[in-house]
Amino acid sequence: MSTQQRLQQETGEPFARISVEEAKKLIDSGDVQVIDVRRPDEYVRGHIPGAKLIPVDDFLGRASEVNASKPAVFVCAQGVRSALACEMAAALGQDSSLLYNLEGGTDAWIAASYRVKIGMDA
Repeated sequence: MSTQQRLQQETGEPFARISVEEAKKLIDSGDVQVIDVRRPDEYVRGHIPGAKLIPVDDFLGRASEVNASKPAVFVCAQGVRSALACEMAAALGQDSSLLYNLEGGTDAWIAASYRVKIGMDA
């Protein structure tokens, strides 16, 4: 059993919580999609480069925009809305072993001095 599977079993969450450092490694590998679930006004002020904006309030109607066969890191400001989006993705049948919630969200990303992009372009 992988560490992720063990943690999911212990917490009962259908996703893995990952640190900003773990998220950075996954993103740098290029084998992950980043889904930003904040509001557009938050996204435009600074987001992880390459992140796709799907506000959590719109997620159920736009879940098909997430590639279900590719790992997905969900991010919001602090990790609460992204956890909800992970739960929705799992409830819609996405493989929970491919769902990651960025602990601390964009706030932690910025605090770690990682690059952000300003504006609406991913």
